[in-house]
Amino acid sequence: MVIRTFSKAYGLAGMRVGYAVGAAPLIHAMRCVGSPYPVAGLSVAAALGALRTAGSWLPRNVERIRAERRRLREMLPELGAGSRESQGNFVLGEFRDAEWVWRALAGLGIAVRRFHSGDGLENSLRITCPGEEQGFTRLCAALRTALRPEALLIDMDGVIADVSGSYRRAIALTAESFGAPVTRAQIAGAKSEPGANNDWVVTHRLISRAGVTAGLDEVRWRFEEWYRGTPTRSGLELSERLLPERRALESLAARIPLGIVTGRPRRDCERFLTRFGLRDIFRAVVCMEDAPLKPDPAPVRLAMNRLGVTSAWMIGDTPDDVAAARAAGVAPIGIVAPGDDPGPARLALERAGAARIVSDVSELEAMLP
Repeated sequence: MVIRTFSKAYGLAGMRVGYAVGAAPLIHAMRCVGSPYPVAGLSVAAALGALRTAGSWLPRNVERIRAERRRLREMLPELGAGSRESQGNFVLGEFRDAEWVWRALAGLGIAVRRFHSGDGLENSLRITCPGEEQGFTRLCAALRTALRPEALLIDMDGVIADVSGSYRRAIALTAESFGAPVTRAQIAGAKSEPGANNDWVVTHRLISRAGVTAGLDEVRWRFEEWYRGTPTRSGLELSERLLPERRALESLAARIPLGIVTGRPRRDCERFLTRFGLRDIFRAVVCMEDAPLKPDPAPVRLAMNRLGVTSAWMIGDTPDDVAAARAAGVAPIGIVAPGDDPGPARLALERAGAARIVSDVSELEAMLP
C-alpha cells in the first residue's frame, strides 16, 4: 500500500486530506472500518483540483521547497542552531532555548511547531518551508532577529526609570486637581490601553471619563507643574530612581548596542540619563519629538536606523511597546512596571504578543547569544 498526503508538496495542510493506493481487498477493509464521511467536501474538491493541475506546477513547487529547505539548513548553523536531515517540507531545528525562539517567532507573526517535554524534542522546533520567496525571506529575517539581534532597544518609563512616584503620581494629582480622583489601578488600566504612550493624553482621558470637561492644554500645564515643579515646589521627577543597576546596563552595552525608544519629551529623557550618568551607555535615543508615538513602529525603526542595524529586540512595559516592536519586525519583550498589579499587567503584555516577560532588565544578558 502507498499512502500520500496533500499537506506537503501540494500545500493543502489545512484541508487534512490524503489518499491511499493498494490492493482492492485491502482498500475495501479500510473502508469498512472508516467513518462514512472521513473528508470534508471542500477538501475533496481541493484535492481533486490539485491532482488535475499538478503537472503544471507541482514539480516547480517541490523544487522550490527543496531549495528553501537546503537554504534553511545552511542558515541555522550560522545563527548558532542545528538541524536534522529532512525529506519533508520542513526543517527540524535544534536550539539552545527553543521556547524563546518559538515565542519570538510568534511575536513576529511566524508560527512553528513546538514539542512538549518528555518526547526528546524539547529543544527542537519544526519549521515549515513556506514555498514562496516573500514568505521565506520573512521567515529568515524573523529567525535572525530571534537568534542574532544586532541591538537592544529599551523603553524608559517602567523599564529603566521607576516613574510610579513621578509620572504616575502626576497623573493622579492632575486628575484630582480637576475634581476627578483616580486610583492606581485605573491609571494602570489606562496605561495598558492602545495609544497610551503620552501621559498628558492618558490624564485627559481619565478626567473625561469621570465626566469632567477639561482642555488638553490645561491638563498638560497642570501635569507639568506637578512633574517638573514650580518656583515654590519641587517636581516629582526628583523621585525617579534607576531600576536596573548601572553595571547591568554597562554589561549589556558591552555585548550589544543599546538604544532608548521613549515617549518622553527629550528634555525629561536627557535629564534622567544625565542624572544617573547613563548618556554614554545608549548609542541612540528616540524621544517624543523625533517620531510618532508608539504603538506606531516609526520610533522603533528610527532607533534601528540610527544604530545602523536591521534586527533587534525591544523591551517595554506596555502593550503599546509590544505593538510597536512587532510592527517594526523587532522581537517584543515585556516587563511589569513597579507599582502595577503583576497579574493584569502580565496578561495585557501577553495578549499584545510579548515573546517573553522578564522581571528585570539584567535578565536579558542571559538571553543574548
